[in-house]
Amino acid sequence: SQNDYIREWLRHKEDLLRILLEMEAAPSPRNCTKCGKDGVYRCTDCMHQPLFCTDCCRILHEAHLFHRIQQWTGEFFEDSALHMTGFQLYLGHNGAPCPSASPGPEHGPSEGQRYKMDTRAGGMGMVEEEWEDIDEVPLHLRPPANSKYLTIIDVTGIHFVRVQPCQCLDADSYHRQLFQAKLCASTFEKPSTAFTFAVLDDFLRENLECGTSGMNYYSKLRRVTSNVFPHLVPNRYRELLRLARQWQVLKLLKWNAFQDETERSSPGDLALFCAACPQPGINVDPDVDLDDWKYTRTVVMDGNFKAEHMHEKRPDDQVWLMDGRGFMVAHPPYQEYLQATPHITEKSACHNHRAISQANVSRGKLSATGIGATACARHGCFYPHSVVDFQKGERQLNMDYSLSNALGYNMTGIKNVLCFYDINCSYMKNLRKRVDNSPFLHIPSSLQIVPGIGIWHVHGHKQECYARYAPLFLRGSGWVDGEIIETLWSILNIVSASTRGMSSPHRQELLDFQMNDSNFMKMIRIAVDSLSRKLKAARASVAMARDAFTKLDEAVSSENRQAWSIQEESTLGGRVRDVSVMDIFEIQLKKGDGVSYIIQGVYINTHSSTYRTRGRVGITGGAKPTRNQV
Repeated sequence: SQNDYIREWLRHKEDLLRILLEMEAAPSPRNCTKCGKDGVYRCTDCMHQPLFCTDCCRILHEAHLFHRIQQWTGEFFEDSALHMTGFQLYLGHNGAPCPSASPGPEHGPSEGQRYKMDTRAGGMGMVEEEWEDIDEVPLHLRPPANSKYLTIIDVTGIHFVRVQPCQCLDADSYHRQLFQAKLCASTFEKPSTAFTFAVLDDFLRENLECGTSGMNYYSKLRRVTSNVFPHLVPNRYRELLRLARQWQVLKLLKWNAFQDETERSSPGDLALFCAACPQPGINVDPDVDLDDWKYTRTVVMDGNFKAEHMHEKRPDDQVWLMDGRGFMVAHPPYQEYLQATPHITEKSACHNHRAISQANVSRGKLSATGIGATACARHGCFYPHSVVDFQKGERQLNMDYSLSNALGYNMTGIKNVLCFYDINCSYMKNLRKRVDNSPFLHIPSSLQIVPGIGIWHVHGHKQECYARYAPLFLRGSGWVDGEIIETLWSILNIVSASTRGMSSPHRQELLDFQMNDSNFMKMIRIAVDSLSRKLKAARASVAMARDAFTKLDEAVSSENRQAWSIQEESTLGGRVRDVSVMDIFEIQLKKGDGVSYIIQGVYINTHSSTYRTRGRVGITGGAKPTRNQV
């Protein structure tokens, strides 16, 4: 067990602590492991913390410019930086100095330079000027003196690096040279800050897996750089947010094989969808009979009120990078649809569900009270270009737009759809009417939509809704609960807090990236985990189900079996036109006699002396009936 391992560790605790303390001391003799000269620097990121002289440290780290080094002070090792050894980054020529560049002086550490605190963007950095004595600033936080340098942000922290670009006549621009070296410049004109590809990938991964916000992530980088003086580390938080947005879009374009923007874009073309759902022309031959039940699309709809969005200070000053190309619907057409479509409040004959009763509830400080989405009900993948914002509550006009877009995604030839929604008993009644009356919505009239309610939510409805909408009574539904979208919200809820105050484009891009990753993880796990596990469970239970059905079937007379089969086929065939025909599957129970009536009957049967007064049965004598008699 875990406790056994910990008990074993306790026996080695003091020995391990002694090794840690010995690693802080300088080796004896203190010589360079490469040339044997006096060892001044050691690299904490290299294996075994080798000791180097200044020249060897610089040469051996030409391909490891983001390693952290320490300098021997005579008493202890102090954090230092590679630029203190005279290290320079050469762009172009595979990292070699440009032959066309004019030779410059060798740079080394300087003394006596002063700095002041840089509060740009609310941060703490350093710029040259009379303010604070350099002796009070740690070595690795001092930028190179008397030379041009670049502030580079990596997973190992923030680094100051001298950069020598290629100066050949046919050389690329400075920012292109940086990008070819896997450095993403924060600006295109005279960039002073760059982010490594590694740190951008790491931030996106932290955001996806842990829900880490940009502020928390950059705060971590500052502490990685200097745990004691994080306030002296330059603040590049705003640059991180901006470049992370750009990096997300570039990654999506690359993954979806877009070479340039001249290629025609379409809604949802940067999003991944379910690999198992039938898609004619992709994973299904379009020439097969798509009317077969196994080609039925199974979708589920729901709303999430955790993904709120506050009103923006400058809504007109927005830059959209991938509007409508992910899972969130395109902004301008959706706003046009909302303005042209009135909300009609429909009374439900079922219970007072919150999705209906609070449909018109608004919150003054929020531009979006939540989101609504459509996903595949079997495998839990979001539908591209189908996620909508709620302006008030979970209104039908919002979900109509989501469903219409979902049923238009790779659906050519599909004729049957099984749709689950918490309030389908009222939502589906006038869906066709609302679609026909709107020029913004389109659902083919030939598409047969069978409404259902998830197996958990259906028990919160009236009794008749169970047989009418529960998945157990829907032909072709299989063993599906219709509630899988509830598990998907937990993923988005992690980042919902950080998206609340973002700009609309930034929020859209972040939610798109989260949903795309959710679908990606479903795809890579579906074969080895989900489908194989469900197949094993189905094989194990099919024999039990067959035996149970056989016993039930043998107990039924042939006349009843034939009559019930005819009733079943007729009912399932007429369900699309009128769901009330499903009431035949309700258990028919005759209401029994009340307890008082039974007690009176026991008295009457056990005692002979009775009389009738005013139409009631009176009891003149005898003991009270026992529990067994009742």
